[in-house]
Amino acid sequence: MVTDAKNELFACVDKRGFEEEEIERVHRAYELAEEAHRPQRRKSGEPYILHPIAVAMIVANEIGLGANPICAALLHDVVEDTDHTVKEIRDIFGEDVAMLVSVVTKRKSEKYETSLQVDNYKQMLQSIHYDIRALLLKLADRLHNMRTLKSMPPHKQLKIASETDYFYAPLANRLGLYRIKTELENLSFRYRQPNEYEEVRGQIARYVSQHAEAAEAWMNPIRAALGHRGIVASVTCEPRSAYSIWAKMQEDSISFSEVEHIRVVHIVYKNWKQKEMSEKEMALLIYSIITNLYKEKPGSMNSYLDVSKDNNYRSLHCKLMGNEGRWMEVHIASSEMKRISNIGCLVEREHGVDRWIENFRGVLKDLADQSRSGGFMEDVRSTFYEDDIYVFTPKGKMVVLPKGATAIDFAFEIHNKVGEQMKFAVINDKLCSAKTVLQKGDRVRIGLDDVPSIDKSWLDHVSTYKARIGIRRFLNRQPSKVSEEFLLCDVCKPISGDEVIGFRLPDGKIEVHRCDCRKAIVKAAEMGDSIEREVDMKEFEQLDFPVRFHVKSVNKDQLLLAIVSLVSEQMHLSLGNLHSTIADDIVSTDFEVYVHSYSEIKRLKDALAALPNVYGLRTY
Repeated sequence: MVTDAKNELFACVDKRGFEEEEIERVHRAYELAEEAHRPQRRKSGEPYILHPIAVAMIVANEIGLGANPICAALLHDVVEDTDHTVKEIRDIFGEDVAMLVSVVTKRKSEKYETSLQVDNYKQMLQSIHYDIRALLLKLADRLHNMRTLKSMPPHKQLKIASETDYFYAPLANRLGLYRIKTELENLSFRYRQPNEYEEVRGQIARYVSQHAEAAEAWMNPIRAALGHRGIVASVTCEPRSAYSIWAKMQEDSISFSEVEHIRVVHIVYKNWKQKEMSEKEMALLIYSIITNLYKEKPGSMNSYLDVSKDNNYRSLHCKLMGNEGRWMEVHIASSEMKRISNIGCLVEREHGVDRWIENFRGVLKDLADQSRSGGFMEDVRSTFYEDDIYVFTPKGKMVVLPKGATAIDFAFEIHNKVGEQMKFAVINDKLCSAKTVLQKGDRVRIGLDDVPSIDKSWLDHVSTYKARIGIRRFLNRQPSKVSEEFLLCDVCKPISGDEVIGFRLPDGKIEVHRCDCRKAIVKAAEMGDSIEREVDMKEFEQLDFPVRFHVKSVNKDQLLLAIVSLVSEQMHLSLGNLHSTIADDIVSTDFEVYVHSYSEIKRLKDALAALPNVYGLRTY
């Protein structure tokens, strides 16, 4: 097992074309790592050395770093888990390898500033001051840990998966490592919510199988048209990841069948240089060819050719009518663009990631200094991991904010006192709430009051660390009192039967969240050691929890009678508000039911879905 992994690593190293001295250095690094970790075993029972080998393979083959980072990957746990020191590493391998090993080695402390997790995050983020390769090493380490997470106990799986979803996957995305980002998201989803993961994955597999022939029939004319013009290109249809589809379902409160784009058609062209055309010209030519074949959805074309995303992603997107009456999303990119999407931050660039890194270096210390009261990771994530938008003051000064920022964020960005005294916003000459989400190009004026009056709900409507810090100065959060032993999250409102996670609070109470709750993911990422392994929710079966249903059908009278019968007569539940509307013979019905457990929700959903003429059903 070890021999096979070692041989695979060095076969990969040999293919990279390193100098003889560099290859020899990697061999020495392996020998030291193998000797240091020889007595150790992983949780799976496998020799520990398999982990450093696997991380080195990711660094060498999937990320494409050089010999020194490969050495550091092999040695990344030697100082942390054995008696070897950074000085020994420096004496043998030089300053560069020693620096990388030192940066990725977790500091040992008896007392942590916030928590073990947050302090580790801070240390890792500080590594960007030294070399971005250190961040890439940590990503490689995390990727292999996620690939082998099955051997860990469930509570550890949840902790590590939450950290990954909350921190590492967005980091990979911002650095332009799309393939790694996607795999981390899927693996996190698999362990955080195994039931939903398997359900979505099964739905994807069935959908792909049912529509495989139709997809090929739709792509064949494109292949023929491109071939006729002498364009060498691969045309493939790939399903979106389970995580991305599930996230879309959650964001829009829709079922799997209502997700518009289950698959994406990728057109990757190769021979633009031989045709003496630029990448952009070839992409536009292909766009012209395929839109002559199929009807394009108006306004669907998005170009990232001239101006790439901040993480260097470049492509041309459009939506064309498929042969099943559904829009097909198409991405057009060169083979070079595709390569860059896998190694984003490593390519030569003038803007994009470089600019983000410089901003990161300039603000990170400020974040560390000002976020003592908590929320460090939320501040970092919201400030740096989201795409940027550009808005303007009345005098035309540009203000850069993360996507999803509100007028409150804008006010605190201008000045802390402006945020404190904000009452309303005037956006593009229209009076708006302070909580209004801003869009690219908005012109914003803040309306003030002499008396500071910050509402606690503002914390749910800000994205920047400056706003969070300013708001926290005025607020004392009050937990929801639900039980003497438990506190139920007031956002996700868990009920008996839900997949839940508990956190032990300093006063001994357990704060309970659904596993898909964003607040829970944040807590698990920051305070993973406080996770309660078992949370008994049976005592809450005596409580009533409101759940809202949305049903689409084609027969109003029958549906309303069935709802009343199912809820009141068959399941003996309390029916709340019921409202129904008709548009173009489609009936949309919303109603509220008070339930005691997830099993009651499931039984009611199954019964409603089985009714004739019901074509859409969701809870919210």
